[in-house]
Amino acid sequence: MSDDSSHCPCCGQLNQCAQAGADAPVSECWCFSVPVDSAQLVKLPPEQRNRSCLCPRCAQGLPPETPPANS
Repeated sequence: MSDDSSHCPCCGQLNQCAQAGADAPVSECWCFSVPVDSAQLVKLPPEQRNRSCLCPRCAQGLPPETPPANS
């Protein structure tokens, strides 16, 4: 996974966190009010914890979205 703080350490998708890449602390973001599934945090290697936010799907313990199949 990327060390980029704008990507989810679980799935690699953009985490949509307002704090990622911000020059100053932000006062509002989706991640401030959504409970994070603790099972997701346990899956992360210790070196990836507290480095970037999970994406909304991973934070809720949902599987990553898959792109629609081309038919």
